[in-house]
Amino acid sequence: MLPTPDLTDAQLAELVDRFYAAVRADPLIGGVFDAAIADWPDHLGKLAAFWSSVMLGTRRYHGSPMLAHLRHADRLTPAMFARWLALWGETTQSLFPPPVAAQLQDKAARIADSLQLGLRFHADKSRKAVS
Repeated sequence: MLPTPDLTDAQLAELVDRFYAAVRADPLIGGVFDAAIADWPDHLGKLAAFWSSVMLGTRRYHGSPMLAHLRHADRLTPAMFARWLALWGETTQSLFPPPVAAQLQDKAARIADSLQLGLRFHADKSRKAVS
């Protein structure tokens, strides 16, 4: 993916901060995040690096989103992913011009789809191993 020219690391850090403030306040998904994250400032830094890598090609993020989500797979539902995407859409629309917001939303939707598919695959694999 080519970097988004109208986007900076500073803007992505602000997006992450505002977005996760909304996530933490959300009645559906806030509790799951608060239970999973022990050090919010550190986590927000990792998420800013993730989005910098994804949108700007900086390669600052060195982690595994799938492994992080697998640790909490028993608590995650499709409705939670939908809520996460809705909050992401609201936050990106409030901060960016429509073309940039749309790029961020498209990338987030692909990531959410990928995570959900991976979680389902691992759940199916686990069920088969028990059978």
